[in-house]
Amino acid sequence: MKKISFALIANFIGLYLLSTGVSWAAFSYLKKEPDGSSKKQNVSDESSAIDPGLPKTEECPINGAMYSEPVRDIWETRRPLTAMVENHLDARPLSGISRADVVYEAVAEGGITRFLGVFYCDAAISDFRLAVIRSARVYYINWAAEYGTYPIFLHWGGANNICNSCYRGVKEQGKIASEVDAFKLLDKIGWRNGTYGNDMDGQSNLGYPALKRLPNRLSDTEDAATEHQPTAFINDVYKEAEDRGFSYVDSDGKKWNENFRQWLFTNDKPVKEEIIKDISFVFWSNKGDYDVSWKYDEENNLYKRFNGGREFVDLEYDNRQVSAKNIVIQFVKERGPVDQELHMNYDIVGKGDFLLFNNGTVTEGTWKKEGITARTAFFDEKGKEISFVRGQIWIEAIPTGNKINY
Repeated sequence: MKKISFALIANFIGLYLLSTGVSWAAFSYLKKEPDGSSKKQNVSDESSAIDPGLPKTEECPINGAMYSEPVRDIWETRRPLTAMVENHLDARPLSGISRADVVYEAVAEGGITRFLGVFYCDAAISDFRLAVIRSARVYYINWAAEYGTYPIFLHWGGANNICNSCYRGVKEQGKIASEVDAFKLLDKIGWRNGTYGNDMDGQSNLGYPALKRLPNRLSDTEDAATEHQPTAFINDVYKEAEDRGFSYVDSDGKKWNENFRQWLFTNDKPVKEEIIKDISFVFWSNKGDYDVSWKYDEENNLYKRFNGGREFVDLEYDNRQVSAKNIVIQFVKERGPVDQELHMNYDIVGKGDFLLFNNGTVTEGTWKKEGITARTAFFDEKGKEISFVRGQIWIEAIPTGNKINY
C-alpha cells in the first residue's frame, strides 16, 4: 500500500513539475528581463556606429537614401524587418520609429492609429530599441508582404479567432470576421510555422533578448500599462531571424529580393515658389490626439511631424522630432465595424487616389496593388510612375473622402 501511495504521489508531483516547468520555461522565455531595464539604458551606442563621414555611394533599395559601403555590406546580410508599432497617446514618445526606411500609418481600432515600420538600410548603421511593439491587423500584413520573399514580421499578437475559454477553443460566430483574422492570413501565406517562421510574435514565439517588456521605458517612478511595454532590440531580432534561416538568403539559398520591385527615386529638387508649407488631416473626427500635421522645413527640404498638435519625437534619440522626405496620402476604402469585436478593415489591395508631398510640392495620381505580395505602385495623372525623393517615406492610409488641408 505504501508503494502504491508513493507511486501515485510521485506521478502527481512529476506531472505537476512537468506542466509548471513548461509554463515557467515559456514564461521565462517571453518575459525574462536582464538587469538594468531603465529607460536610461539606451542600446543606440553611436560610438560603435559606422562612421557617418564616409562617402555615401550606395542606394538603399527601400527608399533610395544613400549610404556608405560598410552600411550596405551589413544590410546585404539581412532582409527587411517589418514591425507593428503602436501610436497610443499613453505610449508616446515612441522609440526607434525614426530609423524606419518607410512607415505606414492607419487606424487600428477606435480611431487610434498604428504604424508598420520597414527597417532595413538605416537599421544597418547601429543597434537600437524599437517600442512599442503591438498586435497585427490584416492590412498591415498586406503591406509587409510587399517587401520580398518572407520579410521578417515582428508583432505582439493580433486579431484572431482563438479563445481559450470557448467551446473547442474558437470564438463564436460573429465575434470576429474571417476577413480581419490576422492569424488566419499569416497561416495562409505560410509565415507562422511555429517557432521557425519569419513571423515573430511576442505572444507565442519570440522573447528575450530580442523582445521584452520595459515597464519603466518612459518613467523611472511609474510603470507603463502592460500593453505599452513590449520593446524590441533590433540586432537581436536580426540574430533570431538568422537562426531561423532568414538572413539575406533563406535556408534554401534564395535571396529575399529576387522578386522585389523597387520604387523609383530622385535627388532633392525643392521648388522656390508656391511652396506647400503645411499639411494636416484627421483619421477620425472624434480622435484629436491622432490628428496629424506635417510642417515643411525649407532649409532641409523635409517635413516634420506633429501628432495631436504636439511635436512627434523619438525617445531613442533624445526626443528628436520625427521627419520625412516624402508624405504620401493614400486614400483607402474604410469598412466596418465588420464584426462584434468592432474591427475595421481598410482595402489596401486594389486601387485608389493619392497625394504625394515632397520638394515642397504636391503630386496627384492613382495607386494600385494587385495582390497580397504585389508592390503598391503610384502613378501620376498622366499614368507615369512617380519618383520619391531619396529618404524616409511616410504613407498615410486615409479613409476616402476625408479632407486633406494644404
